[in-house]
Amino acid sequence: MLEENPGTGQCKWGAWGKNCAGPFRLRGERMTAIILVVSFVLLLAGCSKKEQPERVGADNTGRNVRDRSSESVTAGDQSESESDRKITQNIRQAVVADDSMSTNAKNIKIITIDGAVTLRGPVKSEKEKADIGAKAEQVAGVKRVDNQLEIVAR
Repeated sequence: MLEENPGTGQCKWGAWGKNCAGPFRLRGERMTAIILVVSFVLLLAGCSKKEQPERVGADNTGRNVRDRSSESVTAGDQSESESDRKITQNIRQAVVADDSMSTNAKNIKIITIDGAVTLRGPVKSEKEKADIGAKAEQVAGVKRVDNQLEIVAR
């Protein structure tokens, strides 16, 4: 088998692997340098993750302590009477139907016990707090509204 075509620098068919490298003619130091450069680039690509800002978990300790108090009304206190469930349902429908309300406002806690409604949770503005309170007062069967909604700036 001939190793290389004279004068062309190209290998003849079947000569690869001996003294002729075919299309892989890079040898020795050049090949080592290329392998090192490619390895370095891949290493940098794997290590170049953007630093994420430290995330601070939600701290509801104060609220949890407040909610343990027997004086605080929680969702678990919701009455199971048909009239109280209907009041809660009507308030929720009125709030969710209002497209101007934030997502937080649409997810507030509405607790009804014997016609007394307690509203709890975060809202984005004083206007949302007032609007939700007004919607609750307009629902038939509501005796009073305790608006405990909290304004949270984002």
